[in-house]
Amino acid sequence: MSTHTHHHDKDKQDLNKFGYAQELLRSMGGFSNFAISFSIISILTGAVSLYGHGLKYGGPGMMGFGWPLVALFVMIVAAAMAELASAIPTAGALYHWASILRNKRWGWYTAWINLIGQIGIVAGIDYSVSLFADPLLSDVFGYTSTETSILICFGVILLTHGILNHVGIRIVAKFNDFSAWYHIAVVLVLVVSLAFFSKGHLNSFDYLFQVGESFSDKPYMFAFLIGLLQAQWTFTGFDASAHTIEETVNPRVRAPWGIFTSVAYSFVFGFIMLAFVTLSIKDAGAAAGSDNAFIYVISQALGGDFGRVVLWLVVAAMWFCGLSSITSFSRMMYAFSRDKGMPFSKMWAQISKKFRTPAKAIWLSVILSFLLALVDYIIKRANPGTTHTTIAFMTAVSVVGLYVAYGIPIVLKMVAKAQGKFLPKHLGPWHLGKYSDLIGTLAVLWIVFISVIMVIPPNEMAGYALAGMIVVLVVMDFAYYRRNFPGPQAALQTSIAEILRKERELEGGASGGGGSGITHRG
Repeated sequence: MSTHTHHHDKDKQDLNKFGYAQELLRSMGGFSNFAISFSIISILTGAVSLYGHGLKYGGPGMMGFGWPLVALFVMIVAAAMAELASAIPTAGALYHWASILRNKRWGWYTAWINLIGQIGIVAGIDYSVSLFADPLLSDVFGYTSTETSILICFGVILLTHGILNHVGIRIVAKFNDFSAWYHIAVVLVLVVSLAFFSKGHLNSFDYLFQVGESFSDKPYMFAFLIGLLQAQWTFTGFDASAHTIEETVNPRVRAPWGIFTSVAYSFVFGFIMLAFVTLSIKDAGAAAGSDNAFIYVISQALGGDFGRVVLWLVVAAMWFCGLSSITSFSRMMYAFSRDKGMPFSKMWAQISKKFRTPAKAIWLSVILSFLLALVDYIIKRANPGTTHTTIAFMTAVSVVGLYVAYGIPIVLKMVAKAQGKFLPKHLGPWHLGKYSDLIGTLAVLWIVFISVIMVIPPNEMAGYALAGMIVVLVVMDFAYYRRNFPGPQAALQTSIAEILRKERELEGGASGGGGSGITHRG
């Protein structure tokens, strides 16, 4: 028997222990699993599209201090999540973890909060693409870039991502693999261009750590905290490695490493890129006050034609990021619908017989993401005096939604461990050992901190939107799902003995104990 066949059979058995059949095509290797999270994090999307936000509120010191600060705590969050992915390798990821560790209602809320964050991240990423692509296209075709033309461009970009995800995981996986290398290559092109072909001299290295300069009307320390949105939004979406876990070979090892290393590599390459961009600034005030600070800095440093070529390379990287985000979002929605957690669940849980993809979930992901941008567009047309930017609104929604969903199962695991219900034998092969509780506690404290920071003025609209969504969830829960949501198959098991019995049946009498025997309360 080949190694690949052995892993495939073992992976199928692991999934069967949690009550699920192998429906999705399991063909992703370790690099592909890493690549989808690395592509969604996309330092050439988050760090670039919100570069002006970071510069406006934190000045150059935001890149020197803010980026590493956020990266450090996000790696802590990623490590805590990776441990859970290794223990419970199902596509439902966060909400399966919450359901198994506590009960199905905790899982239901976790799933919906994650879905809210997913809507925000897909919309934010593809809107970022349109914010860069539309002005560049307007130069080519001679029209004026407006909020309307940006919205149309956004819709077209979403459409291309929906079509490719519908066609199949193999082509998307190849794009993701290419995207990871492409991101690294474009960062190198950008760094080399700024280092050797920039007009004029670069600023001295200590400029990168210059604090006290803000281009907002807020005190610097407060403004600096608001500016952290730039880095915090960049480091989102790495749960994609867990959402595609049922399509990954040897997922209990490869998916956790995909989660953690995608954050670590993004930190390193992102810091290098931001350092050279910031050292190339000629006039920080003018850049912060421009329509697009990143485009302004690159155009000033590299000139018109060369600068536009580099910007088109960045746009392509953003497009790859959006493609991966639809993949992750649709898998989460498919897994949740498979467990009857959404209205019309049967429809969204359908798998295309031809392409082996959750086609209807893919297109619902596209529609919901477009609607978020459309609602914001309508609000701004009806109230021209609104001061928030569309991209800040979307990114704040995604940061809070995703990170709260990240934090819930981390807390529940620590509670279950304290109660003696989560034992060392329940861990997968990737775990944190004696540092698990410390890392989990630091992760939760950071999530609470940034969830508050992300919704204070000027991002209060994101707070209102999230509060409204939570109210809707509570109404849905008490009106129907509290009584009618069956929960994931894993949460329907009644005891650890039942799961161990299934392990013995599936493995021909071999004793269990590997990462699936977690007691749960229904």
